[in-house]
Amino acid sequence: MVTSSCSPPPTPLPHIDYRNRGMRTRLGCLSHKSDSCNDFTAILLDKPNRALKRLSTEEATRWADSFDSLLSHKYGVAAFRAFLKTEFSEENLEFWLACEEFKKTRSTTKLASKAHRIFEEFIDVQAPREVNIDFQTREVTRNNVQEPSLSCFDQAQGKVHSLMEKDSYPRFLRSKIYMDLLTQTQRRLS
Repeated sequence: MVTSSCSPPPTPLPHIDYRNRGMRTRLGCLSHKSDSCNDFTAILLDKPNRALKRLSTEEATRWADSFDSLLSHKYGVAAFRAFLKTEFSEENLEFWLACEEFKKTRSTTKLASKAHRIFEEFIDVQAPREVNIDFQTREVTRNNVQEPSLSCFDQAQGKVHSLMEKDSYPRFLRSKIYMDLLTQTQRRLS
């Protein structure tokens, strides 16, 4: 016995082109000319190179002492960025770094444009590299950006820092990326 279905065909899901979102992100990095967009992951390659040769085991081991110790070392940031990319959450670090760079802005004319660029890239709903912050923090930051100051992102940056420190940082310390990096620096000593 054959039954016929009278229901209409299923409605197709809306097409989301994630490649465009990634392209916007890459183009955004290129247009900002910020060091936070440089990819230092070359230090993590199997073959030794100059950057890895400059990294001591003591420095790499110190990254486990505190999250801020990791963030204060350019190779620590590079290794952490490489790890976050494997977890598809590098936007958190990129936002934190953009805020650090923003705080160095001395020109009041550039302050507003930089603030709006950071907000549109990381904070706004559906931003290309939207960070995970609560509604209240997003709204406080939205209001702060209307009359930007060097501290207008402090609350959002603090939330993202805390999230990375409690969530991503412990996983980074247990990751293959970090363990391999320690092994490579120790091998040079032997």
